[in-house]
Amino acid sequence: MAQLIVALDVPDKDRALALARELRGIVPWCKVGLELFTLAGPSVLEALNTLGYKVFLDLKMYDIPNTVGRAVLAAALAGVDMLTLHCQGGERMCATARESLSAAPGAPPLLFGVTALTSFMSGEMPGIDAQPADFALALALKAQEWRLDGIVCSGREAAKIKAACPRLRCLCPGIRLSGSAAGDQRRVVTPAEAVAEGVDFLVVGRPIVASSSPANAVRQILAEMTI
Repeated sequence: MAQLIVALDVPDKDRALALARELRGIVPWCKVGLELFTLAGPSVLEALNTLGYKVFLDLKMYDIPNTVGRAVLAAALAGVDMLTLHCQGGERMCATARESLSAAPGAPPLLFGVTALTSFMSGEMPGIDAQPADFALALALKAQEWRLDGIVCSGREAAKIKAACPRLRCLCPGIRLSGSAAGDQRRVVTPAEAVAEGVDFLVVGRPIVASSSPANAVRQILAEMTI
């Protein structure tokens, strides 16, 4: 069954935790991305764990294998349940990330590989001539070989990727309610479309954060996910 992850894409820790407290008991997952982690650091992860959330740390790691391996272990020790790295980092980087988790106590976090960002359209990926959907599928096939737990892609690509890579779970940002603004996202889908495509995790930020009632926005998304 598909799960909703609320992206706490806000510019300060207090506001993020206030939002998390408002949504407590309605949704099980929160995402901490680049902005919030840079501002608040690991303490925000601990605070979310204390509130009972599963934590998705979305830093899209991409560096030499040793650096990524050490960062992945640090995230595991900080108590995150899921994190992202770029598939374009290659096999050695992804394998090192996986191996680093053997030193982590308890259940290791899920490792998801980023394929093609949902902000990209055709011709916008520097140095890459392939269509975003084709590029995402090619990287997903590699992610399956490298024993990642899942991949990040557009909901438009999820069904084809899951058919070719049945072991992988799909995590999809770029989720927008019908009629809402896409912002800087391009390859967007609605919650109902994402679920129909077989998406496992839907990541939603701005439609919730910008709402006058985030709790009602979450309930509306959850309702659309069951249609």
